[in-house]
Amino acid sequence: MEILEIKGTEQFDKEVLKSEQTVFVDFFATWCMPCKMMAGVIDKMAEEYTNVKFVKIDVDQNQQLSEKYNVMSIPTMMVFKKGMATKTFIGVTDKDEIAKEF
Repeated sequence: MEILEIKGTEQFDKEVLKSEQTVFVDFFATWCMPCKMMAGVIDKMAEEYTNVKFVKIDVDQNQQLSEKYNVMSIPTMMVFKKGMATKTFIGVTDKDEIAKEF
């Protein structure tokens, strides 16, 4: 499944907050090495977990969303269910640890 890049608050509201399915949100930056390390893991998870929507948000391009969700370190990854953030992961995280939330 393709990972959707969110480009603003309106798109975030539609694709994440109003989604009926579980959504995995990856807050990242293009210059962040740990983010690049997680990108491969997240790509594999997006293929494997077709019941979950995967989105990514560039923190440099979406500072308002980063502030709203208190993203202080990257990568920060969040799981949303029915519009609510139910779990947050900060830094390089094991795939199996994330998958427990799906």
